[in-house]
Amino acid sequence: MNVLRPIKYYYLKIKRHRGTPQSLAGGIALGVFIGLTPTLPFHTFLIIAICFFTRTSAVTAIAVSWFVSNPLTFFPIYYFAAQVGNRLTPYSLQMSTVASIIEQFQMGHGFSEVLAILFNAGSEAVIVLLVGGFIIAAPIGILSYYLSLAVLLAISKKRAQKRQLL
Repeated sequence: MNVLRPIKYYYLKIKRHRGTPQSLAGGIALGVFIGLTPTLPFHTFLIIAICFFTRTSAVTAIAVSWFVSNPLTFFPIYYFAAQVGNRLTPYSLQMSTVASIIEQFQMGHGFSEVLAILFNAGSEAVIVLLVGGFIIAAPIGILSYYLSLAVLLAISKKRAQKRQLL
C-alpha cells in the first residue's frame, strides 16, 4: 500500500472543499489541535461545538482530526501527552496505565465503556493527559493554521487567475 495515498486523499478533499481560506485553515488547525489532544471519545463533539462558535470548517476539521488521530497514532499521542503532563503537573501517570487506556480504545469499546476506563484511571491521570496534550497540541495547531493558510491562499490565487483567463 502506498503510504502517501491517504495524505493525497485528504489533501484533495480539503482542496476541493468550498470555503474561505481562513475558514478552511481554521478547520485544519482545529482538527490538528483536537486530534493531538487525548480527548478521543469527544473529538467530533468538540470539533462541531468549537467550529460553530468560530465559524471554521467543521468538515475539514473532522477530516484532519481523523487523519491525525488514528489507530497508528493513538499510542504516540497519549505517550507524549503523559510524558509532558508528568513533568508539568505534580501527578504521575504510569505508562502501563496509558497502554491499557489505548488498548481499550483499539478494542472498539462503546462510548460508555471508554468513559468508564478514563474515569477509572482517576482524575489525576486525566489531568496529566490533558495538560500534556494541550501543551503539545497548541503550538502545532497554531503552526498548522499559518502553514495551511499560506497554501490555501496560494490555491485561491491560482483559481482566481484561472477564472480570469477563461
